[in-house]
Amino acid sequence: MKKSRVLFASLAGSVIEWYDFYLYGTATGLVFTTLFFPNDDPAISLLLAFVTFGAGYAARPIGSILFGHMGDRIGRKAALMFTLIGMGGSSMLIGVLPTYAQVGLAAPAILVVLRLIQGISLGGEWGGAILLATESAPKGVRGLYGSIPQLGVPIGLVAGSFSLTLISSLTTNAQFLSWGWRIPFLLSGVLIALAIWVRSGIQETTEFQQQKDSGDLAKVPIIETLKHDWRSVLQVIGLKIGDGFFNVFIMSYVLVFTTMYFGYSRDSALTALTIGCATMLVTIPVIGYMSDFIGRKTIYLGGLILLFVLAIPYFTMIGQGVGWFYFMQAVVLGVIWGAIFSTQGTLFSELFPAKVRYTGLSLGYQVAAAIAGFGPLIWTAMAESYGPSPWVFGGFMMASLAISLVLCLLLPPQASKMIKTNRTLKPNKVDMN
Repeated sequence: MKKSRVLFASLAGSVIEWYDFYLYGTATGLVFTTLFFPNDDPAISLLLAFVTFGAGYAARPIGSILFGHMGDRIGRKAALMFTLIGMGGSSMLIGVLPTYAQVGLAAPAILVVLRLIQGISLGGEWGGAILLATESAPKGVRGLYGSIPQLGVPIGLVAGSFSLTLISSLTTNAQFLSWGWRIPFLLSGVLIALAIWVRSGIQETTEFQQQKDSGDLAKVPIIETLKHDWRSVLQVIGLKIGDGFFNVFIMSYVLVFTTMYFGYSRDSALTALTIGCATMLVTIPVIGYMSDFIGRKTIYLGGLILLFVLAIPYFTMIGQGVGWFYFMQAVVLGVIWGAIFSTQGTLFSELFPAKVRYTGLSLGYQVAAAIAGFGPLIWTAMAESYGPSPWVFGGFMMASLAISLVLCLLLPPQASKMIKTNRTLKPNKVDMN
């Protein structure tokens, strides 16, 4: 099996999954507050809309258990095919969903259910895409391979935001709210079909196939994970929680924050986000490759420290003018968070043995993501009470980052750490990559 096809399969599916997930996030502020959660108080409409946004994050741990079980028992490939179907089907149904004015409370209720399905699907996609790449990686480039699926986040986010923005620019406001916003959701059906075709042509990962051939598969992966590897799950949650809040803010909530409290136009906010994501397209593979030589812990720790130091300056400078806003998004999102994210999947996966790696990796990451996903609700309440105070918002980020910093310091050096693959495999089958 060609390694390039494996990488393309992991990236293509990841891009489309994140496209659908972030498309919903962009539509929350543009469409859903008006069409599905109408209220005389715009702040209440926004809060209600962000509840459904957060529901997608809350559902992700369910997906990590469901698809983790499938991935550790049947195979990585099979699990990843089902995550695509779940995400694509729910997105297409959102595209044909009647509004509150048409069917009343049934509209937001169904929207929440479909958002939950999106979250469940994404909860199984991320870990599987990482393992599809890293478990097929040649020796010495595991970090590079593990960084490639991470490119799906900036590409998917920009594609989701751009598609709605493009349709908005080509239609009147009435046309956009009537039918225009539905087009990007319906388009995801075509993209998902293409991704399924690409993934159907790949084989199972080498590492899982060895595990399967040995006959040592976890009977109930979630039970074995919580019994033997619960410390690693907690480590991943703690390592992710700090940058997780920052990630949700600078890639989602920043659109609402800067337009509502600093008066920036939506085009300016989207441009800043695009600049950060474009920078990440360079940062992620470069840093992923470097991590194979200088260690993932070193890069991860350095990134957390820089985020901690720049937390208050970031919130101070983005309100000083659109030029500073662009610059801070490029530095904080594109370079620093991009460096952290590039190493995250590989670093976390190396904490688990192969027999429960899909479950352990996905569960820890998605629990942290679920917690961070309710950040917009917290920040909306904070902004209502304190305004866009850099000390309040920066202090919040520093507190969460402090947790990740402490846990990162406690990790053993990557160079001296054996990567666990299986508790019962013979030594000559242990992958030291």
